[in-house]
Amino acid sequence: MQETKSNDNYDAQTLILNDSNGNDLFCYLEQIIIIEGEEYALLTPVDTPVSLFKINDKDEPELIEKIDKNEQILKNAEAVLQEHDLRLIRSAVTLTVSGELEEPIYDELEEDYIDDDSESFELLVNFNLFDQEYGLYIPLDPFFIVGKLKDKGALLIEDDEFDKIQPLIESELEKSNS
Repeated sequence: MQETKSNDNYDAQTLILNDSNGNDLFCYLEQIIIIEGEEYALLTPVDTPVSLFKINDKDEPELIEKIDKNEQILKNAEAVLQEHDLRLIRSAVTLTVSGELEEPIYDELEEDYIDDDSESFELLVNFNLFDQEYGLYIPLDPFFIVGKLKDKGALLIEDDEFDKIQPLIESELEKSNS
């Protein structure tokens, strides 16, 4: 595990999460859950997670779930973020943004806010590519990731393994919160 970091009066141990593609993500260790003798970690990204949406004129913005890390869309997003002294990081699980983010102005939130399948997002930046508008949005709900603790970091729990372990973790969390 890495050293403990302090960020705005928030002390938590940090570690590196790796996925099956060799990508990593710097995370806070929020909680350890032991299931069937294995240590699983509930993690949150140190940097701000963001989601990429395609913005259509008439329809609701459309979440882009899969994107190649070298696509031109991300290069345009990087350029726009640099204008705000922010940096796009292509990490495991999600795209993240590092740098000083401004606190949202809640009066303006209505126009820059979307709901997508019970998740809420706030617009960080928008940009165009080939006459199509895109936006990077920050999820307003907590962004938790499940990893299996290994060596001095964690491995991302993905696909079938996640589907199997998720209900067990939720059950353990309910027991500890009761």
